[in-house]
Amino acid sequence: MLLLHINRYHRGIKTCVIGPLARLFTCTPTMAKSKFEYVRNFEVDDTCLRNCYIVVRLDGRNFHKFAEQHKFTKPNDNRALGLMARSARSVMEELDDIIIAYGQSDEFSFVFKRTSTWFKRRASKFMTHVASQFSSSYVFYWKDFFRAQPLIYPPGFDGRVVLYPSNRNLKDYLSWRQADCHINNLYNTVFWTLVQKSGLTTIQAEDRLKGTLAADKNEILFSEFDINYNNEPAIHRKGTTLIWEKRDEAVTKQISLANDEKKEVLVTRSRKSVQSYHCDIIGEQFWLQHPDVLEDDDC
Repeated sequence: MLLLHINRYHRGIKTCVIGPLARLFTCTPTMAKSKFEYVRNFEVDDTCLRNCYIVVRLDGRNFHKFAEQHKFTKPNDNRALGLMARSARSVMEELDDIIIAYGQSDEFSFVFKRTSTWFKRRASKFMTHVASQFSSSYVFYWKDFFRAQPLIYPPGFDGRVVLYPSNRNLKDYLSWRQADCHINNLYNTVFWTLVQKSGLTTIQAEDRLKGTLAADKNEILFSEFDINYNNEPAIHRKGTTLIWEKRDEAVTKQISLANDEKKEVLVTRSRKSVQSYHCDIIGEQFWLQHPDVLEDDDC
């Protein structure tokens, strides 16, 4: 029988004698020193500058092919958009230093608060944790949105980290992403309407839209197809914004009475959770309605 023997002293050095099996389950409290440890000096310091918002943006890798292979509805697949938002919520619930996230199409941006000390503010840690949590959630929740349609192969997402020192800078970044959502969605809406309803080929539709401005695209939709772009679903035009909010919820609680009987009562409690919005974040109204999302600029 293999046993862990008692400590003993040998030449003033405290030692411990263990059997072969016990050695499999023991480890040293600190990393062993060796002549190879010098390789750690090749690591690059990627600590993020203090007092800056840390933004991690993920983009789907080769998602055009992924959408084709999985037969996404064009120009917008609500299942895919719902899955992206659910995966983003999973990231926020896992990394609660994220104060706001914004996504559209196959991308999502996550904003960590300026005072965050997670991962010792190492950019590589922020990026890899967000990317891995998002990707695994995308696979995990696939069936909740696509039901019987199988996931043919796992998706990939690349990431980047950008720092923004002020509220104005961060708002402008989020405005840029939402403006990008509007530009891309307007084009895709007109493009696929021409293909699906006018019978144009993709090449013909592309030629038709060359050199057109936003007003021209709106006119094509309205005059030729009786479509008012402003009436298109807000999630398609505005994207998805996720923030933390406190909401009251009713729960059933069991209490004990004086006669040892049990009674169920309905109680209301306040709980912080991730809430979803499909609205304009370029103007000031959203920020005035949610003043606690961003930190003060003098932090």
